[in-house]
Amino acid sequence: MKVLKVFLFACCSVAWAQTAPAPGPGGTPAPQMPDIPDQTTVAVFDDGVKLTMGDFKKIFAVLPPENQPLALRNRQTFLQQWAFMRKLAQMAEEQKLDLESPAREQLEYSRLMVLSQAKLAAALNSIIVEPAEIVKSYDTDKERFKEVRVKAIYVSFGKGGKALTEDQAKAKAAKLLAEIRGGADFVKLVKENSDDETSKAKDGDFATLRRNDNIPDAIRAAVFSLKQGEVTEPVRQPNGFYLLRAEEVRYRPLSQVRDEIFTELRQRHYSQWLDQTNKDAKVEFTSPAFLSDAAAPAGK
Repeated sequence: MKVLKVFLFACCSVAWAQTAPAPGPGGTPAPQMPDIPDQTTVAVFDDGVKLTMGDFKKIFAVLPPENQPLALRNRQTFLQQWAFMRKLAQMAEEQKLDLESPAREQLEYSRLMVLSQAKLAAALNSIIVEPAEIVKSYDTDKERFKEVRVKAIYVSFGKGGKALTEDQAKAKAAKLLAEIRGGADFVKLVKENSDDETSKAKDGDFATLRRNDNIPDAIRAAVFSLKQGEVTEPVRQPNGFYLLRAEEVRYRPLSQVRDEIFTELRQRHYSQWLDQTNKDAKVEFTSPAFLSDAAAPAGK
């Protein structure tokens, strides 16, 4: 039936477009689904089969998204074309064309595709993740939920005539680090030395970072090795060096990440099921000649 629907839309899109009302100055409003009870019969085909509003909604749900507005806007044309395709399909079955090539193979291919997708969706929806599994995953891998709020001093190099060289910037950052570890006021050093105007205006407040944030690996590695109050070694970036201090180290609570963990565990179980099902799908190749010029499977 999927093949027929695809063919239907390929044949009839032009007709629908021609019968669609021209857009007004503000554009044509999106068509709406009729507010009719699902059990209401909305059409009867020439073989006596009734189509209810509920049936129409189910057909509509599987249409390609680009065809849904046309089906709603031109409901009479759509159902007329549907009746036409039903008639052609019935005539084909009476002639047993569904048993002849290539229709037989096309139908089988479409059947495999539809049922495969249905099984994949059913398998995913049937996966159960127990609450205890979520708690265990959180406790076992709690580090990935770490958050570090940091302040920064940025020493740039290579900008303008009075800019520091890379070696000079590195030496300055090292000197500042020694002063910080000797008890100097970090915020005071920010105001006197940082070239990052944005964080400088906020007393060095840089960001609250998470492990999966889109940040350079060098910064990620340096920041997430800190304990609260510690300062990184100078972290080189393309145009300067950062000194980053951990103002606060905390962990996102389970209540905030429960859905994230659930989704990950669900996907993990689903992937395991997919892998096992694929392994269980055995095939024996009985003709070496059939595979003689075929590319070897990946990893072989």
